[in-house]
Amino acid sequence: MTFELAGIGAAAGIAIGTAVVLEPASIDIPDYSVAIADLDAEEQRLRTALALARDELLRVREAIPKDAPQDTRLFIDAHLLMLDDPALRDRPIRLIREQRRNAAWALHHERERLVEIFERMEDPYLRGKREDILQVTDRVLRHLLGAQVPSLTAAADRIIVASELSPADTVMLKNGSVLGWVTDFGAATSHSAILARSLGLPAVVGTHQATRLLRSGDQLVVDGEHGTVLVNPSPELLLAYREMQARRERRRQLLEEERDLPAITVDGTAIRLFANIELPEDVEWVQRSNAEGIGLFRSEFLFMNRADSPSEEEQFQAFAKVLRGLPGAEVTIRSVDVGADKLLADSDLQLHATGLNPALGLRGLRLCLRRPDWFRRHLRAILRASAIAPIRLMLPMVSTVHEVHQARQLVEQLRTELCAEGYKVAERLPVGIMVEVPAVAMAAHCFTAVADFFSIGTNDLTQYALAVDRGDDDVNGLFDPLHVGVLSMIQHTIAAGEAAGIPVAMCGEMAANPQWTPLLVGLGLRQFSMFPGAIPEVKAAIRHTVVDEAQVIALAALAGTSDLFTQTYDVEA
Repeated sequence: MTFELAGIGAAAGIAIGTAVVLEPASIDIPDYSVAIADLDAEEQRLRTALALARDELLRVREAIPKDAPQDTRLFIDAHLLMLDDPALRDRPIRLIREQRRNAAWALHHERERLVEIFERMEDPYLRGKREDILQVTDRVLRHLLGAQVPSLTAAADRIIVASELSPADTVMLKNGSVLGWVTDFGAATSHSAILARSLGLPAVVGTHQATRLLRSGDQLVVDGEHGTVLVNPSPELLLAYREMQARRERRRQLLEEERDLPAITVDGTAIRLFANIELPEDVEWVQRSNAEGIGLFRSEFLFMNRADSPSEEEQFQAFAKVLRGLPGAEVTIRSVDVGADKLLADSDLQLHATGLNPALGLRGLRLCLRRPDWFRRHLRAILRASAIAPIRLMLPMVSTVHEVHQARQLVEQLRTELCAEGYKVAERLPVGIMVEVPAVAMAAHCFTAVADFFSIGTNDLTQYALAVDRGDDDVNGLFDPLHVGVLSMIQHTIAAGEAAGIPVAMCGEMAANPQWTPLLVGLGLRQFSMFPGAIPEVKAAIRHTVVDEAQVIALAALAGTSDLFTQTYDVEA
């Protein structure tokens, strides 16, 4: 019987093949009291399981092929760091001793506490970190309890159907010629989704019921662009999808051939394309994408998966690595965007949500200005890096002109301080702002006096403008970057920047969607920043765009005529 499953399109493309359903053995968590005399032994059992899990991940890391995406190593490294986190070691040990309970119960108890914290987070990427917690603790629990780990050896030339996939699993995927995958859990920002895009494998995540409804041997069509899984399709449907698959392959080859062509519209308007990155190691991916530079370096990722904050020197070295890896390129570093909804392990910054809505609380620049002692170390590292190559500083979660004034004053104070200490610092550090608060977008003309550039963060701007949590299944259907109100704010911001002669970029997910490229060009956007893998498609869209026609599309969109700007383009034309 033919039927269709709906999920989240995590990696574009079409995979056609036979399903192999991985059914992980469930882990029953024992709960029992431990005699005082046995507490030392119980603590040692946990330490041994942690060590075995670490050794296992190190073996996996050593087995990674040299041509595997850098992301694979980074995610495994993140899991290794989590194994050293006090939350997964010290707190369970304290539970063992204080409550005299067994190690598996103590670890599971801490796991549930951490998962609850991350599920409350507003940011979708950080909320997706629950996936790491579950995968790492699952690995340790299996060593504690002697449970078997599901095998991927039967997945070669098949489509994997699983509850979820860990970064370590992807090494097997790379070596095993897997066609694609479908998972019950996950989001577009989950590790399995990011790795699918890196590997070029079609993937649909978040189906909630794939492992329950599908069986090994089922014929599947995985449409990673539309987020659908067709099960046991008819010969006619199968033929249609094979033709679509062939067209996509021709398109991919053409995009690769055009990789070095400039991003210029049909009528000669140059568009600048930049990449978003999280870690210095992402520079290699930026180089392959042929981006002009980095439009968004999310510096908070230097603070993740560790028990303390990186020192000034460590931050400086990370920034220096990026600058040296992209000589001559423009690099924009966003100051750390953490807060009530983005908890760090560092006790110095571990502020817990005190309000009903942490998304509207102490985060981004608000938090940094509240903690200048900590912010100073961060800014000093950025200023020191400015002596290596030109960089720009971007401030997140700005609400008022006064906040920008405060940040700029601190930058100048630190410049004087560093020069007095003998450090080399660039004569000028451009300071810009993220436009992600609706009031700032509508008052953008007031911020041109204090900001050297704008970067529109459409993810938060849309969420705040429409009062919709994009991570909430009950309302995320209302999350619409094409809403007339959102488009009006984008257009107003671009116009304000143009009138003042300051650059305006867009670094939210909207910039990475090639279907919306003509609309954004028509609104006046001339700088896009996105994850590196999206650049070839967006560049192709730009090269097929006529500015006059794009402006007509934009006017229609601002008037509420939505069907005029969802057109696709044919890169084979």
